[in-house]
Amino acid sequence: MRIIHVDNHQQRKYGHTSVSWALKLYTGLVRAGHNVLAFSDRDVAAFEAPFRIRELVSRKKVNGRLLQSVEAFEPDLVILGHCDLIDNETFAEIRRLRPQTVIAACNNDPLFVPRNSDNIAKRCEIADAMFVSTGVEDLQRYQGKRAKLWHMPNPVDPSVETADCSAHSKLEVDLLFCSKAQAYTERGKVVQYLKDHLPADLNFRTPGMYDQPTLWGRDYDHILANSKMGLNLNRQEGYHWYSSARMAQLAGNGLLVFTHAGARFDEFMPAETLVYFDSEESLLQRISEFHADDDKRRDWAGRCRAFFHREINNTLYAQYIVETSMNLPHSHDYVWIK
Repeated sequence: MRIIHVDNHQQRKYGHTSVSWALKLYTGLVRAGHNVLAFSDRDVAAFEAPFRIRELVSRKKVNGRLLQSVEAFEPDLVILGHCDLIDNETFAEIRRLRPQTVIAACNNDPLFVPRNSDNIAKRCEIADAMFVSTGVEDLQRYQGKRAKLWHMPNPVDPSVETADCSAHSKLEVDLLFCSKAQAYTERGKVVQYLKDHLPADLNFRTPGMYDQPTLWGRDYDHILANSKMGLNLNRQEGYHWYSSARMAQLAGNGLLVFTHAGARFDEFMPAETLVYFDSEESLLQRISEFHADDDKRRDWAGRCRAFFHREINNTLYAQYIVETSMNLPHSHDYVWIK
């Protein structure tokens, strides 16, 4: 199938950022056997702008380049992600020029950020299918527009999540939480509670907090590969099946993952994989439990890593988006559909 993938493909990061759900989707589409053209709206804007200053380029020019790409490539499917420079009117023009082309939208950001919620609603007006990293129970507010609503998970990529910390007992970091976002959240209170109450012999690292530098690219890869356990603290908890991409990054590298029970991942995750908590006290108790029993930590983490790589990998994820968008029979029993 011929697919144009419109998103921020981070070509101007030059390797500084190595984890991206958009890039995982692109490589998954290719692995699934599709002919994929990447259109990176931000990079096109910088390329077309005078002096490479993106703010100097007109939106009309960037949108025109996408229309030019559609005309030249003749896609069966256009998948759009976080491409704020591309207007709905451009996708409407694509549909006018190629009525047979299906348009699918993907959004990996949380619903509690008003701007993101508005973006989802806007794209639902033009897309045939909308995939969101929150469960469909919380997507009812977007019903009644053109798009059918679907959940999409955060996948692992076997070429990105390559470490297996569950196979090792001697690792530098006992517990890891990487974060820099402070808006719409009070999770810093949870982190401080743990710092105040965890055993002194537990090495708890928090890059991006307490004036520590945020880790990106190879530095982030290195600390993931040298950590036993990881906190999957979202900015807000309790949204059905919602997590940041952090959960897949932790689980895919074999860290034991602690995540809030309110998201109800136990509805499709096997038992003894993710570790659930519902309060600061229960989180502290569970961390202490696995810190004291390394064999149990390795067993749960290894089971979780194997499940993610087998059932929530980016090839299955990409094929699910293609099949669902094109109204094709599902070729796999995708666990998140159950």
